This record gives sequence, structure tokens and C-alpha cells, in this order.
Amino acid sequence: MDLDVPLNNINKTERNQTMRTLKNVVAVDWRSGKDRYYFFFKDTETYTRIDAEYRNLPDGYPASVNSGNWDSFHSDVKNLRFGFSTTNIYRFDGQEAFDRDYLLLFYYKGETPMCCWYDQDDDKVTRRRPVADTHYRPILPYFDRIVAATWWESFGVNWIGKKSPVRFLMNDGHTFMFDMYEKNVRLEPIDERTWPGLAPYKDRILTGVQNDRTLAESLFHIFLTDNEFMTYTIPNGELVHGPEKVDENSWPGLLRD
Repeated sequence: MDLDVPLNNINKTERNQTMRTLKNVVAVDWRSGKDRYYFFFKDTETYTRIDAEYRNLPDGYPASVNSGNWDSFHSDVKNLRFGFSTTNIYRFDGQEAFDRDYLLLFYYKGETPMCCWYDQDDDKVTRRRPVADTHYRPILPYFDRIVAATWWESFGVNWIGKKSPVRFLMNDGHTFMFDMYEKNVRLEPIDERTWPGLAPYKDRILTGVQNDRTLAESLFHIFLTDNEFMTYTIPNGELVHGPEKVDENSWPGLLRD
């Protein structure tokens, strides 16, 4: 079910609940099993889960981030910068990553940019390393300015050794694509060619999250200040709609405090 389909089963009590203003939030996608979105609210060290298929907020959210739900990463959520999910592209320490889903979480440990691999299939942290010691070291000069990232997979090329680009958005009006197999970074301005329609809102970007749809184009949702969002197709990068309001129709439960 797409996010722009109206939701009609929101009761009056839910509409009257306290609503938050989105800020200092990091969104990530979850590919293992049913697709989900997770939103980390760093100021309160809480998170919300929204199930993509039915656009519903399960009972018990927002919830505190702790070792019972985010393994050892819970202690670093307040320093989280951005994150995204990938699959089928990693080999490390003798492990085969075929058909494994990983959530990569980028954060600071003191003054050191770090990367945490979170295995979605086993629901646990599998490794942590300084970004300087990973395939992602070329993004280090831009680390402080990155506000959103997503795996920008093309149809039929998401296999080990094939192109696996990640697309980044920064808070200074620039964007770039990085492919871990090519090890190059090319900065480009956010404009009508790179992100149609986003340029007027380039200073308002908070975070972004992908909807990995199986039988249709994947979507990338970019969240802006003032509780608004925009939606793009992957891999064509076409604007679907936006800015539109984040509310109980478009993102039920996301603004509940």
C-alpha cells in the first residue's frame, strides 16, 4: 500500500493525542521480513516503528531505545548521524553476505566517525569499525554535513561485486553518489537535474528513508522541517509528490509523542 493512499481508520482518540514537531530525527529502512521504517528521536533516545505495507504504528511505540530492542547500539543512538539498509554486497571476516540484510548506522564515538553493521536477519550488532577503516572512508570529508542516505540500487545489479551505489544528501545544498566498488565521490548541487523540486527546500532536509517495494519502483521519502515530506522514485529519481504534510493520514503515528 502506497503512502499517499488516505487512511480512513484513525479514531478520534488518536487524532487528539499530543503531536510532535520533527527535529533531530534519523530514519532508516528495514528489509528483512516485512518492510518497516524506524525513526530515531535522538533528543529523547526513543524510536518509532511504522510498518510499510499497512502504514500502521504497532502498539508500544514510541519506545525507549535499549539493549532489548537495539542490542549494543542502544548506547550510541544519541550520536547517530544517518543510516541505510543494504543486501547481498558485503564480505568480511570470512563471512558470506549473500541474501543477508544489513542496516548500516553511522555515528560518532567521541570525535571518531563510526559505522555499525546491524544484521537484520539475526537482529543484532555484528561489527563496528571507524569509518576510516571501511569501504566508506571516502565520505569522511563530508560526514558532518550528511543528513540522509539511501542505497540507490538499480534493477538486477544488487549482487556481490556489482555496482551498489549509495546516494547522500547534505545540509549545504549538495548531493553525491558513492559506490563502494568504485571508491569515488562526486559532489553535485541539489538542483532540477539531481533532485527535481528539492532545491527550494535544500536547507530544510532532516532525514530520509526508502520504501523497498517488491513489485513496483522503490520510493525515497525526504523529510523536511515544518513536518513536511517529499517522495522520489528509485532509481529514476523522479518527484512523485511533495512537499506534503506529515500527519495521521500520510504517516500515521509518526508525530505521536
